[in-house]
This record gives sequence, structure tokens and C-alpha cells, in this order.
Amino acid sequence: MGLVEETASYLDGPGRQDSKKLERGAALAYATESMRLTTRLMQLASWLLLHRAVKEGEMSLAQANKEKTKVKLSLGDRADADTISLLPEQLCDLIDRSLGLLDRVRRLDATIHSPVTERPQNNPVERQLGLLKAAFEREAR
Repeated sequence: MGLVEETASYLDGPGRQDSKKLERGAALAYATESMRLTTRLMQLASWLLLHRAVKEGEMSLAQANKEKTKVKLSLGDRADADTISLLPEQLCDLIDRSLGLLDRVRRLDATIHSPVTERPQNNPVERQLGLLKAAFEREAR
């Protein structure tokens, strides 16, 4: 949520000034990428809020799994290097950080919502170790 606030603050303040200094093509790239950034962050915030509701017992994981179909974690296309080179450095930093967060949330989502195929484990520590192992195996692919 801090990244959402930081992004909003930048886009409403220094970002407006930065965008006014850009040439037409760069200004279009700025508008496009800032819109993609805010959309990505809102989708991430929605996912995080859903899972906070699960953690706090306000909904089950099954309910969250059903609701998360409305959340698009596929909004992670990186603009090409030529487009990125036109953008202000601070916007590029916010984009990079949002994409890093998206990658982490995708891995977490895959771990949380993947069916457990191993034998049932009675030890909660073993279960957590299995989940961590699965997350890191996906990351290595």
C-alpha cells in the first residue's frame, strides 16, 4: 500500500511537472505507462486485500479463490527499452518496483492456490517447508 501511496503522490505532484517537460512521443509513453502502473497497483492491492480478509477470518480461502478471478495478475508486461528510455527516472523506478511486487505476488498466489499433491502432513512445520520449497521451485523455472 505504501507503493500505491508513493505512486499517487508522484503522479499528482512531481510527475505532472515531469510530464509537461516531455516531447509529444515521450508524453504519450508517460501517459500509457503511468496508466499501466496504476492499474497494476490497483490489481495488486485488490489481491492483497482479499488475502488479508482470509487471514483475518472474514472469508475462506475458497471464497478468496473464487473472488480472485476478478483480479488480473497478468498485467506485468514491461515496456520496451526504447519506451522506458523516454520516461522520467522516478517513474521508471516505480514501474520496476511494481513489477517486482507483481512477481512476488504471482509466486505467492501460485503457492497459496495450488493443490497440495504431496501426502498429508501432520506436522505444520513440514507443511510450511513444503510450501516454501514449492515456491522456490516455481521461481527457479
